[in-house]
This record gives sequence, C-alpha cells and structure tokens, in this order.
Amino acid sequence: MLEQALVHPSFSNETAHDQESVEHYERLEFLGDSVLGACVAWDLFHRHPPLSEGELTRLRSLLVQGPTLATIARRFDLGPHIKLGRGEAATGGCDRDSILAASFEAVIGAIWVDAGFETARRFVTDALGTEAEHLLVAGIPQDPKSKLQELVQQTSKATPQYQLVSAEGPDHAKSFEVEVLMNGQPMGRGRGTRKLDAEKEPALEPLTKLASLDTSTEQGSS
Repeated sequence: MLEQALVHPSFSNETAHDQESVEHYERLEFLGDSVLGACVAWDLFHRHPPLSEGELTRLRSLLVQGPTLATIARRFDLGPHIKLGRGEAATGGCDRDSILAASFEAVIGAIWVDAGFETARRFVTDALGTEAEHLLVAGIPQDPKSKLQELVQQTSKATPQYQLVSAEGPDHAKSFEVEVLMNGQPMGRGRGTRKLDAEKEPALEPLTKLASLDTSTEQGSS
C-alpha cells in the first residue's frame, strides 16, 4: 500500500506495458483526502473546545490545504521516494507542492486501509499538530473568500459568485482558472491546482479594491 501511495500517474502510464507495473496513488489520494478531513475535524473538536464552528472550519481549511500538506511531506522527505515518469522527474516534480500534497494524502489513505482509522488519526494528529499550534498562536487568519463575503454583505445583499472558467491539463496535474462575479460583473481571476485554491486568488482583487475605496472614503470625510 505504501508503494502504491508513492507512485505518480506519470510513472504508472510509462510502465503500463510492464506486467509488474504498480497502480498509481490517485484512488488512495481520494480516500486519504476524506480521512484527513475527518481526522483533523475530530482532533480540533476535542482538543480546542473554546473555538467556534467558524474558527474550527477556517483552521481545518488551512491545515488541509495543498501548501500545508506539501510542507509536511517535505518534513517526511517524501519527495525523493515518489516514483515519477521521466518528464515529471525532469521538471522537478518531486518538489512540486501539488504532487507532494497528493502523495501525503495517499499515504494517509494507505495507513487507513492497512491499519484502520485510529492509527490514521494518530498519524495525522502527530503530523499536523505543530502546524495547528502555530496557527493558533499566530491567530487564525480569515481566508480571502470569507473576508470578501463579509465585506460585501456589510454594504449590500449581494453574494460573490465563483465561476469555473477553464480546467486544463491531465487528471493528475490539472490547472483550474476561476472568476469571481459581483452582481454578474467579473471582479477578478485566479489559478490553482485545486478549485478551492483557485477561488482564493480572485477574491484578493476585489478585496484590494474595496480596501482602497474605504481608505479614500475615510480621507475624504476627514
């Protein structure tokens, strides 16, 4: 299971003709993603009773996002052990955030299949515990999407809408482009290897515009 968790689709595709080719990690990644979310939610719920539902949701979102998982994967030195196709290996795939995060989720899936939920939960708690403590000490930042919605609802009843513009590339290395609309008008665009990550970037553009507007209003009134 661990071997499968570290096989990138590009390696599996290149060795498809080989009778001993190993299945790639995408199915385990799918499972690991769900197990990770459940483990983090369980841990945060039990260890941090003072946190509200909104704070727990934001903290969980920050802990399970790609860059955080990639950082932890580097801590485990997963990169050199991931089997990549020649093209991915030549372009530094072993240190790419999206591949490291996916491999780490696949490892969690493999642990769950092999040893059950409790063992997977202990592994996730140990692996992400330090990150959670750092975020709590620094203060839980509000993600751009939540902040934009909060600011917009203070001045109008409109709700930002996120629209998928394009999804390019093979299944194992997709790039999503997302646009944010306000009252049907485009306000910003962003890209990411996951739809959720791609939605955060376009929210920053209208946030900056709204912040500038607030500053000029304050200066005008003074």
